[in-house]
Amino acid sequence: MAQGGVGRRTFIRHAAAATAGLGLSASAGCERSAEPVSATPLFELSLAEWSLHRTLFGAWFNQAPSGEFARRLHTDPRSVLQGSLDHLDFARTARQDFGIGAIEYVNTFFFDRAADGGYLSDMKSRADGEGVRSLLIMCDSEGRLGDPDATARATTIENHRKWIEAAAFLGCHAIRVNAASDGTRDEQARLAADGLAHLAEVGDAAGLDVIVENHGGVSSDGRWLAEVLALADHPRLGTLPDFGNFDLGNGERYDQYQGVAELMPFARAVSAKSYDFTSGGDETTIDFERMMRIVLGAGYRGHVGIEYEGARLGEADGIRATKRLLERVRDAVANDFR
Repeated sequence: MAQGGVGRRTFIRHAAAATAGLGLSASAGCERSAEPVSATPLFELSLAEWSLHRTLFGAWFNQAPSGEFARRLHTDPRSVLQGSLDHLDFARTARQDFGIGAIEYVNTFFFDRAADGGYLSDMKSRADGEGVRSLLIMCDSEGRLGDPDATARATTIENHRKWIEAAAFLGCHAIRVNAASDGTRDEQARLAADGLAHLAEVGDAAGLDVIVENHGGVSSDGRWLAEVLALADHPRLGTLPDFGNFDLGNGERYDQYQGVAELMPFARAVSAKSYDFTSGGDETTIDFERMMRIVLGAGYRGHVGIEYEGARLGEADGIRATKRLLERVRDAVANDFR
């Protein structure tokens, strides 16, 4: 594994801090101050492109038979884009429709364009023209970084290289990847750490971080994913804690607050996943104030990405509802985290 980064001693210290963070609730935090809230916000908001996946893919995406999306993505990737929004207009949409000045791309919306210089130049020009910052590219469908087969693992690393290069060209600070593997819990940790450490070397050469999301299966176990980072032990590796992705499979779920607390010591980005809202504007399944107290209590002051994935509200309404909730929470906790 590479030298530096999150070693075992650091991991133990981080794990202890994460466990302590679990006690934070909506009413917890530092002693409140009577001083006015600073004009500088605690965190800025960004928009994850997946929030608009139905608008980009079109209605067929949710109706397609199992495996059809993956088949098309790898044989005719532009055929999956049947919606009313063009990927090239994502930056404009974020700024003009939602008043958001930072964005997180998803590679499946321009899957065959990673090495297309003209297309990437157009993306960059449009984002710059709107005054929108490109933060990262979320990378899916490029293989398993923890594949038990060493050749397949090497191919997966190489598949991600073009996205690192594209992200660097666009001015991003990272790509987001997955820690998929197979085998026992310990075997998967070792394999995922190996793939991630080698990919982090590619990222380091380009000046980019490689950040891992809790994204289903064993990767949704916060402690496991934190252990993987400790094994990989590379300064370019981090996490992207997602508020909602804690499905372990087989009907089991990991505690979402514990998971976020365990991943926050390594966080280089945060995804505020939302699904639906009460009449009062709260998320129905996630206590956003409790989550943000965990996030801020870990010292994180980076962008918090809006990732609406609900079905009842339209995507635009879901994005706006998530934005309002995060802004309300930010105001509510501001005096506690200056």
